[in-house]
This record gives sequence, structure tokens and C-alpha cells, in this order.
Amino acid sequence: MTNKTIQAQLVAEMEYNLERHGDNYRGVGWTKSQENADLRYKVMLELIPENQPCTLLDIGCGAAHLYEYMLSRHIQGISYSGLDLSPAYLALCRRKHPQIEFFHADILDEQSLIPSHDYVLMNGVFNYKGDHSIEQMWDYCRQMLLKANTIATKGFAFNVVSKYVDWERDDLFHLSFDQLAAFLDEKISRNFIFRHDYGLFEYTIYVYKK
Repeated sequence: MTNKTIQAQLVAEMEYNLERHGDNYRGVGWTKSQENADLRYKVMLELIPENQPCTLLDIGCGAAHLYEYMLSRHIQGISYSGLDLSPAYLALCRRKHPQIEFFHADILDEQSLIPSHDYVLMNGVFNYKGDHSIEQMWDYCRQMLLKANTIATKGFAFNVVSKYVDWERDDLFHLSFDQLAAFLDEKISRNFIFRHDYGLFEYTIYVYKK
């Protein structure tokens, strides 16, 4: 199964959520509550040192709810851009926020011209695997992380579903600390932080450039 096939199935699932639930947390694939979604945005943004002006690329931006969280919290100094594979999400984003630059691009496509940003966030990009195998999702995840590392000049953050759960769901991508840490250390950077402290069945990783 190619990355294109994985991406097409993930986009179809997310667009189904948008069609069924609309422009809210469930419409971008979260299932529990708006409070949990906001907590993820808060943790993601803590990658960035406080009061540091920067550029930020939100890969898998969905309906631009991260940007709206920033507006609601009056977060200043971050120049936001979004990127997604879904035409439906991007059309919604551009209607709501015409002043923001949104990219319709696949970061794994060598022909895509995506400018560098200080920081890159990937919130929820690796959580859902559907009927793909763990090995297929792990290969896809590694390729995405390597590419994110080339786009980010200072650092990037992403989250995955924890293996420290009551049970593992077959349709989610549960990834072990050791497996991920070994890959980051060997291929990207030893300067990383694991966040497993915010009460959800997942963890967030901050990776800083050398």
C-alpha cells in the first residue's frame, strides 16, 4: 500500500467527519470534547518559547481550529499558515480566514514547493490508521517526520496514541516510546521531549533542531 493510498483513505475519513458533524471538534476527527481538543492545541503550542515571534506551519490543519484557538487566547507574535490534503477543509478555511495562507500540498511530494517555517505542528496526523497495518503507518509516520524536519528551522511537534491505555483500538496507531525515541535519535535529533502528562490517552513530542 503506497503513501498515496494511505493519504487518500485518511482524507476520505476526515471529510466524512466534516460532512457528518460540521465545523466543530467532531468534524475534524476528535471524539470526546471541545475541552480535550483545546488541551491538544495548548500542548502543541507549548513547543514554542513564550514571547518568541515566529512562523508556524500547521500540517493537517483541518478546519483551522488551532488558529482559532490562538485568536481566542489572544496569542501574539506567531505568523500562522495551514496545510492540508483535503479540498473540503481548505475551502472552509479560506472562507473563514481569507487573510491566512493555506497550502494544498503533500509534503512527501518532491514537486511541492513548501516554504520553510520556524516551527511545524502535526496535531492528530498520526492518530488514525483505519485498516492499515502498524508497519505501513510506521513507515508513513517516519517519512512524514523526516520531511517535517526539513521544513522546520527550529523545531516541530506531533502527537501519537499512547500504548499506556486500558486497551488498544485496532483503528488507531499506538506507538511505543522506545521505538519512536530510537528513530528520532538516529535520524533526526537527540533534542526531543516526550509529553505524557496532560491526561489524554496519547503523548506529544517536541523535536528541536540541533
